[in-house]
Amino acid sequence: MSGMISSICAVLATALAATLALLLPIREAEARTVLTASGPLAVETVAGGLEYPWGMAVLPDGKVLVTERPGRLRIVSADGTLSAPLKGVPDVFAEEERGLIGLFSKGQGGLLDVALDPDFGANRLIYLSFAEAGEDGASSTVARARLREDRTGLEELDVIFRQEPKMGGSKHFGSRLAFAPDGTLFITTGERFRFDPAQDLGSHLGKVIRIRPDGSVPEDNPFVGKSGARPEIWSYGHRNIEAAAIHPETGALWIGEMGPSGGDELNVPEAGGNYGWPLVSWGDHYSGREIPDPPSRPDLKGSRHQWTPVISPSGMLFYQGDAFPAWQGDLLIGSLTQEALVRVRLENGQVSGEEKIGMGARIRDVTEAGDGTLYLLTDEAQGNLLRIVPAKPPL
Repeated sequence: MSGMISSICAVLATALAATLALLLPIREAEARTVLTASGPLAVETVAGGLEYPWGMAVLPDGKVLVTERPGRLRIVSADGTLSAPLKGVPDVFAEEERGLIGLFSKGQGGLLDVALDPDFGANRLIYLSFAEAGEDGASSTVARARLREDRTGLEELDVIFRQEPKMGGSKHFGSRLAFAPDGTLFITTGERFRFDPAQDLGSHLGKVIRIRPDGSVPEDNPFVGKSGARPEIWSYGHRNIEAAAIHPETGALWIGEMGPSGGDELNVPEAGGNYGWPLVSWGDHYSGREIPDPPSRPDLKGSRHQWTPVISPSGMLFYQGDAFPAWQGDLLIGSLTQEALVRVRLENGQVSGEEKIGMGARIRDVTEAGDGTLYLLTDEAQGNLLRIVPAKPPL
């Protein structure tokens, strides 16, 4: 009996140690090497202990603004030091959902993307996207605020966009932010897992939004002055867009869009374009019910590329740095389901190849540092800010 009790105690002690390891902040780890088609990379852990980090922006001094889904905004220093949560961040909707067997699962709302104003050096303005609660549910919302000079918080916060209508549930908020060369702001949204509203021009659900930084509507938006249409809409028929980047040469917006069971898409949304969801898709419904393929509707806009199985794209950029010369001009996309950084090679605006670089964790966002190295965020309860640099040759 005593031997059995000892065994039980040993098992409980092991379980307790594992639980404590999850709860305690992650300390900086040794760099590990990842092999790629263009040579080895070194992956360093800059900071740990971030609770489901979602978006980031590199400040002029090299420090990194990072959002955490529960509603915290922090500044991460080069040595991995995390600031206290900044004050003045808006309240967010970040509820969990109860699954089929009664367990809670992670929702998709909360504090999401962060972007710097193109003139941040002069005005210290930042933009935050987040899920905002209301009487009828929640919706994607964007606010801008000024980062205090002492960097302890935000001031002069003002909401510049609210997705209408608000809906129940915690899925498909989209919410990437991207500034175009003309100074307008693109906001990606999801259809809140409601399907048909993506085709309804009277709602913001399942749309790409284009506004000015103060929230006003540009006169050349495609649906300005059209009865029954929201003037903020740039394109429609989207499912859930969590990856967006501006092409450095053309100035066009590119997006990575999550499909259902199969059929993630790489799109270049044109003004007024209908991208088909839920009328067509390269994937099918989770139930197995088929959805017509996009070629069956030539009147709708097509995608540049599709992924089946899915990669679940979240965060992306066009690489312009010198740290990885072979990657210049490539599209780098964070992948949740493949736990990878996806490198997409382009020729004349078309996909010519791709490589999935395994990271061993769900990658929520990717951005470029001033020296051309890369930062990645891992989508975990104890999430990390990773840095990718060229691997040092062996001694």
